[in-house]
Amino acid sequence: FISNNSFLDQIAFDGMRKHLVHDFHRIYHLNLQGNVRQNPKLSGTAYNVFGIQVGVGITIAVRHSGVRSGIFCHAVPLDWRRHKKLDWLREQRDLRSVPWQELTPDTRHTWLVPEHASEFAGFVSIGQKKGKGVPADSVFDLFTNGVKTNRDDWMYDFSQDALAEKVERFIETYNTEVDRWKRRKDRDAKVDDFVTYDDRRIKWSRDLKLDLVRGNYAAFDDAKIRECLYRPFTKRRLFFDSILNEEIYSLERLFPAPTTDRDNSAICATAIGSEKPFMALLSNVVTDVHLVGAGCGSQCFPLFTYSSDAQHRRENITDWALTQFREHYQDLRITKTQIFHYVYALLHHPDYRARFADNLKRELPRIPFAPHFDAFADAGFRLARLHLDYEQLEPYPLEFFVNPGFSLSYRVEDKMRLAKDKRSLVVNPSLTLAGIPPDAFEYRLGNRSAPEWVIDQYQVTEAPRSGIRLDPNRPDDPEYIVRLLGQVIHVSLETLGIVRHLPAWQ
Repeated sequence: FISNNSFLDQIAFDGMRKHLVHDFHRIYHLNLQGNVRQNPKLSGTAYNVFGIQVGVGITIAVRHSGVRSGIFCHAVPLDWRRHKKLDWLREQRDLRSVPWQELTPDTRHTWLVPEHASEFAGFVSIGQKKGKGVPADSVFDLFTNGVKTNRDDWMYDFSQDALAEKVERFIETYNTEVDRWKRRKDRDAKVDDFVTYDDRRIKWSRDLKLDLVRGNYAAFDDAKIRECLYRPFTKRRLFFDSILNEEIYSLERLFPAPTTDRDNSAICATAIGSEKPFMALLSNVVTDVHLVGAGCGSQCFPLFTYSSDAQHRRENITDWALTQFREHYQDLRITKTQIFHYVYALLHHPDYRARFADNLKRELPRIPFAPHFDAFADAGFRLARLHLDYEQLEPYPLEFFVNPGFSLSYRVEDKMRLAKDKRSLVVNPSLTLAGIPPDAFEYRLGNRSAPEWVIDQYQVTEAPRSGIRLDPNRPDDPEYIVRLLGQVIHVSLETLGIVRHLPAWQ
């Protein structure tokens, strides 16, 4: 069976792997690699046998009478291009010519068990889902996904006025549909067949249709327009609403009102099952669930949580964790805020990320006790200031070149273009920035570096289905995008400096 082979290691397919083993006596899987999303070094589709972006594999499942004999796997080298893979396949005559490795699944039906699974399991859990009234032995008491709108074009905008205008238009269409549903003559009508489908007026999703059936009206309120971290170092305005957003999870416990934003901060880390490399980024506003793009969810671990009326705040680091850290380091002066910063620094440690890369795809982070608590807590504090206050930093001193025949403009229309050597950037026909240091691209979040996220997000776009136009330029601050580039380069270089000087974590 030739297929997309994401079932080989993705957590969503634990059940499928369980049943494959139950139904067949021997299973052979030839992993032909080629997953561009998981491997940013594989540019384009030249490394994939079908020229697609997902991994491909050949599975041979054998059922026979007799003793079960296991699961066998072989992966071709990651850097092989399409033609080399095809040539190798031609050379193979039967199963015996392939150097199979026998796999031993764990109790969760993981076939490719991470190399350091037992070591990782011995660390402290960063967070656990717990039963009602049952405390968890973990660092954080509560954690939550980022906001999931299922209609980003409608619920996000760079401009507050533009966002308000289109949300009010969306609400008018939605509430009209609620009225129509209530007045329908056919009481057996199915909502999927009933509602109006017009991408320029509304975008339906499962939860929005459920709200329609329940007769829930939406209401516009300026107070629901919130600042949101949409992508790394990219803030947009969000209409934060439990009806018009598909899921807001527990984010109201983290950021209950605009007046409390920035009084709290949360470590937003790659969620389980991500297709992209592990990352962590601090935010003091609501974050999007796909903080580093599609195929990668995020989990937010806050320093504080609030009561439902936003009047009371409590620390979210558990008392159990505080006791563990104080006892391990024999230091009663350790605070919960220091533990928060310790965790943030540790999650940036390159050796920790490299050693447990496979574990972090299947589990939330687990936190070891590093030899030097104070050094990590101090580094985490400095990283926090950089990543939260990036818009207040002095920009890195880039060289500005006004192209001949043009008057200087800071406006960005089309996507900004990096030179092949990444030392210069064309902002628009009139302006080129030069003198970009190579290290600026070493600080990566997911599959992109920090400056590349700014380049990717800050361009004028128009959604083909809805016709909604997003313009990141600020009429009241025309230099914002260019200044932001300099600030994010500054952040990247400072972050690298802090991370490279972290002490050993074990």
